[in-house]
Amino acid sequence: MSLRVILELPEDLAQRIRTAAARSHRAFEDVVVEYIQRGAAESPLELLPDADVVALCDAAMAESQQSELGLLQEKNREGQLLPDERGRLEELMQVYRSGLVRKAQALRVAVQRGLRPPLQ
Repeated sequence: MSLRVILELPEDLAQRIRTAAARSHRAFEDVVVEYIQRGAAESPLELLPDADVVALCDAAMAESQQSELGLLQEKNREGQLLPDERGRLEELMQVYRSGLVRKAQALRVAVQRGLRPPLQ
């Protein structure tokens, strides 16, 4: 089941979504849903139980995404990346960067809680 929602987006956000949709050859609405899903999946770390914080510290990109990212990066280095692949490469790089930020934030919370030692 789905729910129909009407949103008014700030122009700068709408433009970023248009750009992401065009680069990934997806519908604007699909990208909006993805953005919302990502935001909803990322609860504030301070509210998570210890086990979830530790799991995020150890999280890694899915193997299938890692493989795809590696292949696209190699094609990019060789100058053989197709236009639709460029959009997918940018999308996967965003997932990778977001994952690293989330992992670093989880490590900060884990250190604060005494679950992990501070990095030296």
